[in-house]
This record gives sequence, C-alpha cells and structure tokens, in this order.
Amino acid sequence: MRTLDDLLAEGLSGRRVLVRADLNVPLENGRITDDGRIRAGVPTLRRLADAGARVLVTAHLGRPEGGPDPAFSLAPVAERLGELLGADVALVDLGDKAGATVDALPEGAVALLENIRFDPRETSKDAAERAALARELAALVGPDGVFVSDGFGVVHRKQASVYDVARELPAYAGGLVLAEVEVLRTLAGDPRRPYVVVLGGSKVSDKLGVISALLPKVDALLVGGGMCFTFLAALGMGVGGSLLEADQVGACDGFLRTGKIVLPPDVVVADRFAADAAHEVVRADEIPDSWMGLDIGPAGVARFADVLASAHTIFWNGPMGVFELAPFAGGTRGVAESIADATDRGATTVVGGGDSAAAIRALELDEAGFTHISTGGGASLEYLEGKQLPGLAVLELS
Repeated sequence: MRTLDDLLAEGLSGRRVLVRADLNVPLENGRITDDGRIRAGVPTLRRLADAGARVLVTAHLGRPEGGPDPAFSLAPVAERLGELLGADVALVDLGDKAGATVDALPEGAVALLENIRFDPRETSKDAAERAALARELAALVGPDGVFVSDGFGVVHRKQASVYDVARELPAYAGGLVLAEVEVLRTLAGDPRRPYVVVLGGSKVSDKLGVISALLPKVDALLVGGGMCFTFLAALGMGVGGSLLEADQVGACDGFLRTGKIVLPPDVVVADRFAADAAHEVVRADEIPDSWMGLDIGPAGVARFADVLASAHTIFWNGPMGVFELAPFAGGTRGVAESIADATDRGATTVVGGGDSAAAIRALELDEAGFTHISTGGGASLEYLEGKQLPGLAVLELS
C-alpha cells in the first residue's frame, strides 16, 4: 500500500488532503475524558500541515441515530485538536458551505468535518448510498485531492469515509495506520517466544474468534475479566451472581483442553455492583451464591505475573475487572504493571486498544511502559483473527 512518506515525497504544498481519523473519544457532560485517540492522530496531521497541505479531517463520534444530534457533535474534539496542533481547527458542517470553507483554508491549515455519522449514508448497507457520500467527500478536496486513511479503529468497517472514498481518490496509509499494521503483522506472523496473550473484558462470545485463532500460535493465554467466570463454570465451579454465558461453557471446555489457558485462582467478589459494595477476596471455587466476581484477586495477579515474567512477546486486550470502580481496579493495575516490567526487560508488549488503553490512562500508568498501544480494539482483534479488514484491503488495491 502507498504510505504517507510516499505522499510527502510527491509534494503537498497547497494540495487538499482528506484524512479519515479515529476521534471517537468518550465525553462526559460535553467534556473529553480521554483524548488518547486524538493525540494518536496528531503526528500525521502535523506532517501534512507542515508540508503545506490544506487538510480536511473526517471522523465520527458515538452512534447518532437518524441525523444530527448536538450530543454527538465533534465541537469538543475540534477544540482539543486545535490545542494539540497549536492552531485553530474549524468545525465544518457537511453541506453547501463545506466546499467554500475548504477552498478558503490557507496552506498548512486543518479543518474538521462535523460527525460523518450524522449522514446515514456513512454506515448504509447500500453500496450506492455509501458511494454517493464518498463522491461528495472527494469533491471537497477537488480533482487534485488525495485521501489519507489514518483511523485504524475504523478500518474493519466498510463505511463511506473509510472504504468507499478510497475508491474515489488516490489513497495512502497514514502513519498511525501503518504503525498499527506493522505491529500486528509481527504478532500474526512469527513473534519472539514465549508469546503470551492476556484477554479480559466481559464476554467470551465477543472473543470466540480471536481465541480460536490465537490458541494454536501462543504459548499461554491468560483469561481474566468477566469472561473468566464462564471458563470457571466449564471447570465445574459455581460462579454465584457473576457474569456467565451458559451457552459458551462448551466452547470454554474445548479451549481448556488445549492446556494453554491460565485462569486466576482467586477473585474479588462483591454483594452488588457498586464502588461502596461489600467486597472480599475468595478462592475461585468458593464464590458465594449471591455475590458476583468483579476482578481477579492478588493470587491471580501473581500467577499471571509469573507467566508474563518469561514472555518475549505479549498482547493484551481487555481489563481484568471493573477498573472504573476503585475496589476492583487492582487486577488490571497489577497485570498492566507486570506487562510494563516485561517491556523494561526488552519484551515486545502490545496493548490492543479499547478498554485496555483506557484503563492505562484512567489508572495513570505510564504509556511509555508499553511497546505499542493500539487505537483500535475491535480492528486489532479482527486482524489477529485473520479477517480481511475492508479499510486496509482497499488501500492495498489503490
């Protein structure tokens, strides 16, 4: 695929560049609570601006239904992006005036198109509808315009601003997308061993494909989070009121037979889902009937740390517990610190985006303690599962 370096070598002074970024950040009362994805996209935008391009960024926020919704406006993102770039970033509505706004951009300036999902054609299953929107986006940068795909968190989506527009304009992989692909290609190929994967999060059903794909390749797969309780049930243990996917017990039993699954020997349980709930550490086979497991326990952290201590390659996706609530953050913190220790001794450590990346920032851990923190949780998992990602496939054809 053609890259940002290839594009910069062509010369960009005065040219218009449409960039698909992933700026889907969490908001609380209109304020950004985690700007990690914005910061990750800045290097590509800065390189384009420094080269004299006129840059129009397109992105989405949340899942607005049926049209524009102020609650999902990218206005806070435009403000934060401007702070990081050191220059104002205009927010532009897609419509008749958008073209004039782009025409007026000086060289080296950046504008942000309002939430692309305000237009239902963005996510339409109808290829003709998506193509029509893609042509409108392409028209904004004109006949000499180009497209840079830099939103790795959306390349697994066949959407107008990700896939179809790359068929309308000369398309290039941005620096962020290229870095993500290079890291994941290493994991999917022949990583240094021992290769250990840590999976957490809520549901086994969300990760069936990636577990099946990874088990033949890894030396150990550590399972925490809500999904560990379905594995414990497959061992015949009672899990009380913990999250349980009864229809996945059989699948978990099959995975356990490989001998590569490592489970926590203890868990933190609570009498209800709340920060001020009564809670205690119990053995994994002694969960009280009316209590729920909300984190792995200290012995679980220690067991996982023992396995991670010898790993040369680590991939982590999904928290070990409900890290947003202080009593149940210890498992995620402990495992993250063990992975960071592995980085210090030279291991390649990859955090698979999503809640794992959010946990690192929420727990105020040093992001430099990990070789790579992905911006795309779902995209990372689908890549490792071996699925074709439309947003990457179209770049390879461009």
